[in-house]
Amino acid sequence: MWESSSLRCLLALAILCLRSLVYSQEIGSLGDPQNLKCVTHNLHKMLCTWDVSSRGRRGQTDFCYATNDLTPQVCFKTKERRVEIPVPESSITVTIKSPGTAFATKEFVIHQKDISFVPATPHILSLTPDFPTSTLNLKWSDNGLVFPYGLDALWQIQILRKEAMEEVTQVTYYSKLTHEDIILSWNWTSDMPLECTSHYVKIRCYINATQFVGPKDWSDWSPAEVIPGKDTEPGGSGVFPLDTVVAVGSDVTFCCVHEEDQRITNMTYGSKSYTMMQLSSRSHAIRVLNASASNSSGTNVVCRLENGMDGSVVFVGYAPDIPQNLSCETSNFLIIKCTWKPGRPSGLYGERKTKYSLFERISSKNVSCEVNEMNRDRVCGFPVLPDQKTYDFVLDVSNPIGQAQSSLLVDITQRVHPKTPEKLTVIGNNSTSIQLRWFINGSFAGIRLLCQIEIISGHSEKKLQNVSMTGGKSSSYTAQLNELHPNTNYQFRVRCSAADHFWRWSDWSRGVDQTTSEAPPSRGPDIWRERSPSGESLKVFWKPLSLSEANGKIVSHEVSCFLLETLLEHKVVTEPSNSTEIKLGKSDCIISVVAKNHAGSSPPSRITSVELPSDNVTTDQAVAMGNGINISWDSYPDMTCGYTVKWCRSSGSEPCIVDWQKFPSNTTNAVIKSALFKPGVRYNFSLYGCKSTGYQLLKNITGYMKELPPKTAPNFIVEETSSDSILVKWEDIPVEECRGFLKGYLLSFAKGEKDALKPRLSESGNPELKVNNITDLTKKSMKILDLQGKTSYQLELQAYTAGGLSPPNSLYVVTKEDSVGLIIAILIPVAVVVLLGVLASIFCYRKREWIKETFYPEIPNPENSKALQFQRNICEGNKTLKTLEMNPCTPNSVEVVETQSTAPKIEDTEMMSPAAETTVPEDGSDSEMENHVVVSYCPPIIEEEISNPPMDGPGGSSQVVYIDIQSMYQPQIKPEEEPDIDLVTTAGYKPQMQLSISALKMEGRSPVEEELDKTTGYRPQANTSTWNMGTPDSPGSVESNNENASFGSPCSINSRQFLLPPKDDEDSPKPINTGWSFTHFFQNKPND
Repeated sequence: MWESSSLRCLLALAILCLRSLVYSQEIGSLGDPQNLKCVTHNLHKMLCTWDVSSRGRRGQTDFCYATNDLTPQVCFKTKERRVEIPVPESSITVTIKSPGTAFATKEFVIHQKDISFVPATPHILSLTPDFPTSTLNLKWSDNGLVFPYGLDALWQIQILRKEAMEEVTQVTYYSKLTHEDIILSWNWTSDMPLECTSHYVKIRCYINATQFVGPKDWSDWSPAEVIPGKDTEPGGSGVFPLDTVVAVGSDVTFCCVHEEDQRITNMTYGSKSYTMMQLSSRSHAIRVLNASASNSSGTNVVCRLENGMDGSVVFVGYAPDIPQNLSCETSNFLIIKCTWKPGRPSGLYGERKTKYSLFERISSKNVSCEVNEMNRDRVCGFPVLPDQKTYDFVLDVSNPIGQAQSSLLVDITQRVHPKTPEKLTVIGNNSTSIQLRWFINGSFAGIRLLCQIEIISGHSEKKLQNVSMTGGKSSSYTAQLNELHPNTNYQFRVRCSAADHFWRWSDWSRGVDQTTSEAPPSRGPDIWRERSPSGESLKVFWKPLSLSEANGKIVSHEVSCFLLETLLEHKVVTEPSNSTEIKLGKSDCIISVVAKNHAGSSPPSRITSVELPSDNVTTDQAVAMGNGINISWDSYPDMTCGYTVKWCRSSGSEPCIVDWQKFPSNTTNAVIKSALFKPGVRYNFSLYGCKSTGYQLLKNITGYMKELPPKTAPNFIVEETSSDSILVKWEDIPVEECRGFLKGYLLSFAKGEKDALKPRLSESGNPELKVNNITDLTKKSMKILDLQGKTSYQLELQAYTAGGLSPPNSLYVVTKEDSVGLIIAILIPVAVVVLLGVLASIFCYRKREWIKETFYPEIPNPENSKALQFQRNICEGNKTLKTLEMNPCTPNSVEVVETQSTAPKIEDTEMMSPAAETTVPEDGSDSEMENHVVVSYCPPIIEEEISNPPMDGPGGSSQVVYIDIQSMYQPQIKPEEEPDIDLVTTAGYKPQMQLSISALKMEGRSPVEEELDKTTGYRPQANTSTWNMGTPDSPGSVESNNENASFGSPCSINSRQFLLPPKDDEDSPKPINTGWSFTHFFQNKPND
């Protein structure tokens, strides 16, 4: 017990000592500085802070620092546990003595790498909202004055939204410090209207001081600046944005701010309702993606509340395009007009439409442009500045969505486009010249003008004449036009441009008409003459002068006839006549024709009336050119004053209109053209040569301007027909219907019947069509050969020219029958048949033995009989097989050859099967004909029902009677051995009778074999008991010695021949029938 008490005391004492030791240690460390940290905000001063024990005494702390051993220590007292000291270049030693004890002093060594660089918290100077554009403008100072020049500063700007301050975005802004305090500005556009909810902005800074080796960090975030939303204002409500403008394809957010006690039901954009998102208790929003262009009145956004509605309008359009084809020019050196193409329409109108301004950089003058949105080209005017020729224009284009610009540098003296000349008048006029005057508005004193005058004459000739002149200030200009035609109506127009630097012509002025005065005709008319057929008078022709030659209106022609300077006759022929007749008798004269107008007379035209005689005048064909007629001739050296080609229509109801054309003497061909020429009309030309003594007819020429196919085909008839030819004759085609020079005829023919619906031969595609081309135009008939007799042919005749084929004329004709051919056609088959018959007869005669043995042997071999080759279907009752049916046989007579044998016998009376071998005696055997008897044979009519044959009795059997013919066979069977043989009821071959039991004895056969014979092999057609034993061919019994006893096979119902008797050996007697009948023709042997 004591020991335990002592132990407890010792343990308590130890614990007490330990607690005393610990307490003494704690009293010794009270007030010691610790955790010294230094932070710099500007790289010059640093703020150092430290911690001390909470049990230390409050009071001043001695703080000393020394940057190195050479500098004295700097000490000062502070009540705060934070001091600001310089930033050392490398390190600094700090001594801190806390108040209260001598042991609360601690020394720290701080290196630069232990100092943190944290910029001071930025201060937001302003946060300005732009509600129409939902843009925030942030401004702050970079405090760059305290930092070295050129440091990079990074600013993180944080945008928050709603009362919960949800972060929307955080962006980094870069700047460079310039050792000056710079106000920085940054804009941010919200995707949500600023009125919808409150927006907050905070900012912090990071300065990348690369020379500072200590740790660097971001500054603290600045206090948040707020832009309150309408949902925070009492009574604030509405749909935002209000009447805003956005670009096509934008994503737009619309919000509805309402009172606290109201509830929103839905929001629609246009006609579509959208899902709402709640921003606050008083604000809801919808988001429209990829907005499409709105109409001119915008798109409605509607917010529906329980007790009302609110709304806004949004205008969706395009930003302006860059102006295209900017061009500037002046028309009067007073205003510079600039034009451009605007590109795509913006879709914005009214106060939101696109605005234009023209800025000139040299003079710094700006002009606002009023443009018409309906015009494709925009126009803006800028005043011409004194003493300035070069202009540097900038065209600015803007609308609420965006802006664009285009620039142009221009020298205005090289961009002159004068206005349209005005007041164009004629101030002077004669027969060949006119003077014009016009006025141009503008000041062109410093340049020269180039004006172009358009001259259009009455006969549609157009001519341009350029006139250069000195420019003036709002002055008139004149020009003289020469070399005009007399008595011609002209139309004048004028336009002008700058002469030295051409840019553009002005528009044409209005036209002015003026007719020049008349002048005497410039030359005499073209004349020709022709003597009348009687030769008593001469008709003179002349052609009207052209407008350019008449120089006025021709009022008359004077025709005179001179003989050696003596006037024989004078006539005045007024218009519009172009011919006259002069009575000359047989004399000749020189004819003169003068044209007169109001201004005077033309020079005279002369021609002689002398016509020289001509010999051997030929007629040639001209070549059609399509637009004229090509005429050629040989050169005639003695024709000194040229050639004249005269023509007239060859036929027609209208009178012949004489026309002519003259050519110089070195010409040998010409293409005659006339407006009166028509295709397909023949014209007759006469070529005259001119000599000093008169005119001589050289040749006649006919021709067409253009050859056409003949209008009709020749009429033709069939003159003569035969069995193999046709003679065709045709007539000539009238000249008027030829419409060209005939080249030939096409005569086509082919077989064919007359049919109104049949196509033409040339279009039928008949392979038998034959065509004859007849090029001899003198030939008017043709004979078609190698035809078939009594055959219908279609004939077609066509004429053709160089222009093509005429329509065809058709005829149908039938050739005559060919009698010789018919006779030959009959005789040849008859001769062939006769010849074949003769050849067949000769063949049959020479091969008669082979034919007999092959087709009609004396004893047919049952093995070769197809009738006995029974098939399964015969046994099954084939109703179609008629070969072995029992039908009545009614022959007229039977010829039987009776042959008696010295020892007639039958070794076996068993009926042979088809497979049994039978030996037929050959010719020349010992069997000879001994007796030849002709008897009458009339078998009874046999009636048997195949379906139910009688088993026994004479009722259903046929009877054959043989007279005076002794049997050749003697059976060896006994009458008493007669087995019962039933009538065979199975299908197959059936003889006329069945053998009698008394006449047939079966030896050596078992009952099974006898029953088998009932169903297989040869079966008799009837009961043998019905056989008449008195028949000549019946075998007699050996025991009876009856010569009339007979045994044999009667004829088949379907055959008139005797069936094959059983043959025992070669010594059996062979019946020979020497009688003749048609059916035994091949069976009988010839009597050698």
